[in-house]
Amino acid sequence: MNSTQFIHGHQIYGTCTDSETRCAHYHSEKDIIAIKFYCCGRYFPCVSCHDESGCGNRQVWPVERFSEKAILCGKCGTELTIHEYLGSGSRCPSCQSAFNPGCSLHKHYYFETS
Repeated sequence: MNSTQFIHGHQIYGTCTDSETRCAHYHSEKDIIAIKFYCCGRYFPCVSCHDESGCGNRQVWPVERFSEKAILCGKCGTELTIHEYLGSGSRCPSCQSAFNPGCSLHKHYYFETS
């Protein structure tokens, strides 16, 4: 089931299941971020959502672009730069909501790593 919906004024693509960016693949209490994919500039809840309904040309954010806003907190709508997100300690710096710390295991799907 592919869909799009507006969450905090941003169009989110994929299989969102609620108004805080949870999706069919990741839906715990802490799964509340959407990631803007470098390849297509669209927000998706996860890499699986992008693979199912994205541009078909997944690319990771290069390190030199980590100062760009590419993470959306599904709880408060704050957009974070990649640097802010990676340094957040798995918490939104704006509303203090907890992000899923397990997401760090998948960062290579989204961000260039060394």
